[in-house]
Amino acid sequence: MRSNKKLLAAAKLYLILDTQVLDYGPLLQVLKDSVRGGIDIVQLRDKKGSTKEILDFCRIVLKITKHKLPFIVNDRADLAFFSGAEGLHLGQEDLDCQQARKMMGQDKIIGVSCQNLEHALKAQAQGADYIGFGSVFQTQTKPGREKMDLDLLQKVIRRVKIPVFHIGGINRGNIGQLIPLGVTRVAVCRDILLAKDAAKAVNELKLKLRRVARS
Repeated sequence: MRSNKKLLAAAKLYLILDTQVLDYGPLLQVLKDSVRGGIDIVQLRDKKGSTKEILDFCRIVLKITKHKLPFIVNDRADLAFFSGAEGLHLGQEDLDCQQARKMMGQDKIIGVSCQNLEHALKAQAQGADYIGFGSVFQTQTKPGREKMDLDLLQKVIRRVKIPVFHIGGINRGNIGQLIPLGVTRVAVCRDILLAKDAAKAVNELKLKLRRVARS
């Protein structure tokens, strides 16, 4: 099996399983369909579940992904570690990357949410494996955050050497705006979670990203 870091390096499309959008049952069905569609990496974002509920859900997810693609837990370093997930995603108010690395170990993936170039360069210097950069467009997940100056995306692409997944309101309708900027990796939530056919949504997004890579 390829290592977590090699799987991350090859990943282009990142799915956010957000319990603020769907409950556990529907999320699991979307996950199954998305795995069938070829999703590259998956994160659980659960701001409302209990420790037991999140841990139990993580273990079910890992039975579906079978460690063939990285499964990342948002915020909860303890549950990422104890569930056996492939990694942990941190916000700016969470543990810093170096503390998380001591807990998770060198072979696990650690990602950091960044909203500006300073955040991104700091995360890279502290040993993050990837960055989630946004919000690119306005999004219901972060309703108070304005969409980003798209010129900033190009600065981050030029300066940051680790994988950057652009995030925030990205969907099949607007991803084309990012193509001229050199964006090659995106994280998507609602456009997959609320799609009538999640596998088809994944396929269509990956096709657009392959066009980016060839352009």
